[in-house]
Amino acid sequence: MFMIVDKPVGIVRLVLGDQLYPQHSWFTTVEDNVTYVLMEVRSETDYVPHHIQKVAAIFHAMRSFTSELQRCGHRVRYFRIGDGDNVGTIAGNLKVVLSETEADSVEVQEPDEWRLDVVFRTLSDQLNVPVRIVSSEHFLTTRTEVSEHFAGRRQWRMESFYRYMRQKHNILMEGDLPVGGEWNYDADNRKKWKGNPPVPPLTMLSVDVSEIVNEVRSAGILTVGEIDEKNLIWPTTPEAAEQRLQYFATNILPFFGPYQDAISSTERTLFHSLLSFALNVKILHPWKVISVCLDAWKADPDRYSLASVEGFVRQIIGWREYVRGVYWAHMPEYAEKNFFNHHRPLPVWYWTGQTNMNCLRTAITSTLTTAYAHHIQRLMVTGAFALMAGCDPDEVDTWYLGVYIDAFEWVEITNTRGMSQMADGGLLASKPYLGTATYINKMSDHCGTCSYDRTKRIGDLACPLNSLYWHFHHRHRDKLQRNVRLAMTYRQLDRFSNEERTAILDHAERILSKLDTL
Repeated sequence: MFMIVDKPVGIVRLVLGDQLYPQHSWFTTVEDNVTYVLMEVRSETDYVPHHIQKVAAIFHAMRSFTSELQRCGHRVRYFRIGDGDNVGTIAGNLKVVLSETEADSVEVQEPDEWRLDVVFRTLSDQLNVPVRIVSSEHFLTTRTEVSEHFAGRRQWRMESFYRYMRQKHNILMEGDLPVGGEWNYDADNRKKWKGNPPVPPLTMLSVDVSEIVNEVRSAGILTVGEIDEKNLIWPTTPEAAEQRLQYFATNILPFFGPYQDAISSTERTLFHSLLSFALNVKILHPWKVISVCLDAWKADPDRYSLASVEGFVRQIIGWREYVRGVYWAHMPEYAEKNFFNHHRPLPVWYWTGQTNMNCLRTAITSTLTTAYAHHIQRLMVTGAFALMAGCDPDEVDTWYLGVYIDAFEWVEITNTRGMSQMADGGLLASKPYLGTATYINKMSDHCGTCSYDRTKRIGDLACPLNSLYWHFHHRHRDKLQRNVRLAMTYRQLDRFSNEERTAILDHAERILSKLDTL
C-alpha cells in the first residue's frame, strides 16, 4: 500500500554568503517549485566592522553564484544591499519571498556560526512555516566528530585528531604508517627566507567591484581597510579559485613547507596559497585542494618535499577541521573565555598601522591594504603582542573577525581566543605562543630597520616585545609556572638579578601605560 504525499506548493531555499558550494545536492536538479534566496543584509555586514575587501568579495561571489544558478535554470530571488524591499534581516527577507511565491516551507543549510544557528532554529516560529536544516556538504567531518574523538580525554590536541584523519581517509599513508615514517615535519619547516628561492609571481585576478563598493558606501556600511575597486585580487568564482589552486600546486607548493613560518617585508604572501577565502565561502572544496596537491606531488616527488606537502595537507584536514569541531563543542561559552582576565583596550594603531614597531607596522599595514596576513603574522606578531599587552579578548576577536578576508567566527574565534590569546585556558594551545625580538629577528627581516633595538630589554629604544614578554610571564606565574613547556622560561626569569628583573618589569609597566604611542 502506498502513501500519497502532497508535493509542497513551493520551497524557499536560503543560501548564505559562505555557502556558495556549486556541487551541493540542492543544485543537481532544476525544480520548478523551488526558489533560491541570496541576500546582502545589514545583520551580516554590521556585527563587526569588516574589511571593505571582505564585504566586496563576498557580495561579488554571491552575485556571481546567483548568475550561475540562473544560467542553469534555477529560480533565484536576490536582495542587493540597497534594494528598497530589502528588510535587512534574514527572517524579514524570507517573509518577503514567502509572500511573493506562496511557498509553504523553507530549507536552509547548517550555518557555520553559532549566532546564525540560533536564528535558524527559531525561523519556523518567525515565518510560520516548516523549516528544514540540511548539511552544507562542505566539511570533511560532522560538527560533533572532533568532540567524539576526544570524548573522555582531559586534553584536546590537534595532532591526535590529525593522525585520526590521515588514517580514516588514507592520506599520506603506507598501510598503517605515515609516508616517510613521520606524522609531521614541523622541524623542517622553520627556515628564515633570505630572498631565495625566489617567490613565484602571484597570478593577479582583476575583478571589478566598483559598483559593489559604491552600493556598500551608499548604504552607510562601516568598513575598514583599503581596496583597489577595479582589481580585487581574491577569487570569487569556482573557476577563479580552481585557477589559483592549480597555480599554487604547480609553482608555490614545492617551497611552502620550509618557509611557511617565515616573515618578509618585501614578499608579504611568500609561499602561502591564498585559498582560505575561497575555501571558507565554499566555492572551493577541501577535497579538491587536497587531491590537486597530492596529485602534483605523486607526479613529481623529486620536486616536492614531503615536508611541504604534509605541512599543507595538515592545515586542511587537520587544523581547519579541528578548530571547527572545537567551535561547535564549546560554543557559546567559548566566546566568553578570558583565562588571564585581560581587559586592556587594543592599541589604536591596530586600526591604522601607525606604530614604530616594524614587525607590527608591517603586519597591520599589509592587513589593512590586502585583508590578509599569514598565520605566523597573526599568531606571533599581532596576536602575541595583544596577549603580552593584556588586551581584552573581546576586542582582539572583533579586530581579527573584521580585518581578514577569510575570517568567519567558527575559524576566527578558535584561532584567536584559543590559539593566539589562550583565553580558553589551554584547550587549544599547550602554552602561550609568545616571543621576544629574538624570535622576530630569527624569522624575519624586520628588526634591522626598526626604530627599536632588538638587543635591549630596557630604555627608550629597547624593543617593547622584550620587557612585555617577561612581564606577561611574571604577572601570570600562578597560572603558568607548572606548565612543563614553560619550565625553561621561568628558570631564565629567576636567573635575573632582583635589580635587573625589577628594571625589566618597571619598563614594561611604562610601556603598558602608553601603548597607543609605541
